[in-house]
Formats: sequence, structure tokens, C-alpha cells
Amino acid sequence: MTEIKKYDNDNIFAKIIRGEIPCGKIFEDEHVLAFYDIAPQAPIHILVIPKGAYVDLADFSANASGDEITAFHRAVAQIVKDHDLTAGFRAISNAGGHGGQEVPHYHLHIVGGAPIGAMIP
Repeated sequence: MTEIKKYDNDNIFAKIIRGEIPCGKIFEDEHVLAFYDIAPQAPIHILVIPKGAYVDLADFSANASGDEITAFHRAVAQIVKDHDLTAGFRAISNAGGHGGQEVPHYHLHIVGGAPIGAMIP
């Protein structure tokens, strides 16, 4: 049986989107917000989140509008360009407990600025 995921409107990213918690914003449009991670794991560590209420990548992919999905991926491309990550970067999306997801709001980590190393130790 598949677990039904319910969005928590009080998660930290929802509060950031509502402006209740400050962030190091680097990108924002109608559908997307991006900011620096407060505990960076690489010289560049950016979180990209949709403004819609989506729990994880599967939820976002299944339920977001075409405009939201397009805006999200174009934002990622713009952020990569703006941060000159031409030497490479890693895009990571954790989902659920087994995937190590800590905040139940879909988000993509963009990490780069140096060699990142093995994907899974």
C-alpha cells in the first residue's frame, strides 16, 4: 500500500515562502524561490524550491502545472549560469525517510564550486 503524503503548511520552507523566516535569496519568480543553504556542504550550495505545496519530487512531477515545472527547471538553468558552474555541479533531491529528506517540501540542492566526490559512499 502506498503512503499518502500530506503537505505540512508549517514546514520551514513554507514559512520562508511566506516571508516569515528570512533567507539568503538569490532567485525568485512567480513559481520558484532559491536561496543559499544555511549549512553548505560545498563552496556553492543552493536550495531551489517551488512556491507550490509539494512534498517531494514525485508529488511535484505528478501534480504541478506545466508552467510550474517549466519555471522550476528554467530557474535551475539560470542559477547554474549565474554561479558559473560550467565545471560541473550536482543536483540532489531527497525524498522520504529512506531518501534522507529533512524538510517535507520539494527542494533541489545545487552543489558545486569544487569537486564533489562520490555520489554515494
